Amino acid sequence: MVDNVKEDTEAGKKAIEKVEGALKGKELERKAEAESLETEAPLGVPKNLGGKKPKQVREKTLEERKKELLEKVKKISKKVDVAKTEELKAKVKVKKKSDMLIPLEEYVKSGIYLGTKVVTPDMKPFVYRRRADGLAIFNTDIIDSKLKEGIEFLSKFNPEDVILVCKRQAGWKAAKMFSQLTGIRVFTKKYPAGVLTNTQLPDFFETELTIVTDSWLDKNALNDTLKVNKKVLMICDTNNFSRRVNQVIIGNNKSPKSLGIIFYLLTRGYCKAKNIEVNVPDLDWWTGEE
Repeated sequence: MVDNVKEDTEAGKKAIEKVEGALKGKELERKAEAESLETEAPLGVPKNLGGKKPKQVREKTLEERKKELLEKVKKISKKVDVAKTEELKAKVKVKKKSDMLIPLEEYVKSGIYLGTKVVTPDMKPFVYRRRADGLAIFNTDIIDSKLKEGIEFLSKFNPEDVILVCKRQAGWKAAKMFSQLTGIRVFTKKYPAGVLTNTQLPDFFETELTIVTDSWLDKNALNDTLKVNKKVLMICDTNNFSRRVNQVIIGNNKSPKSLGIIFYLLTRGYCKAKNIEVNVPDLDWWTGEE
């Protein structure tokens, strides 16, 4: 009888832990998605207000802001649970600046290393610290390594077998140029649901690889690609999950400069690997203002 009670107690504890874990996972997903959607606020509404109009937000005093920032710093110092710098250094091969795809300074200027406040378990190994404001910071050596892997992976496919999906407006300029130079089809403002899965649609087509700019904004294309068991190359910020993805490129996928660098390097590397003779604009064009 006692043994049975113990077994029931243990089973109950495990069940509770499982439920709590699921709830935490859902809450993490909710916060992660919110960070991606926040950058796509309607036109005319300040993005830093989370979609609210100015008159709905009370102006905070300098003292209140200072107090909030200090409280956040205290919380962050207790809750930071990311890989240590030393551990990352041990995993990443020591490399000279000349080995990088572009100079380190260009990566830094673009803000490609800036993540979000939410860090998913999938992205935790690529983060080595947080700033005082709570933003997670990517390791630039790993960013460069993942971009090289991404270029090599993409180069295995022909242009007609690849699509790029980029619903985020910050990436439209660079995504369209990427498409123009490589011959890879791009979907920006809207991805037509079902074009990869519904053979009855007049615009149905088959592809082998989908490049996803942000799994939260481009989730319809991602889900369709996974349904038909095709491959995925995804640009992942710290708030993205990379489950069932074949290859990831890590970096800030919300900034026009950061996305400009990513699409510039993919374009340059892909055209070189495929012997596509085109004039790729200089980096300044990709990271410059529209």
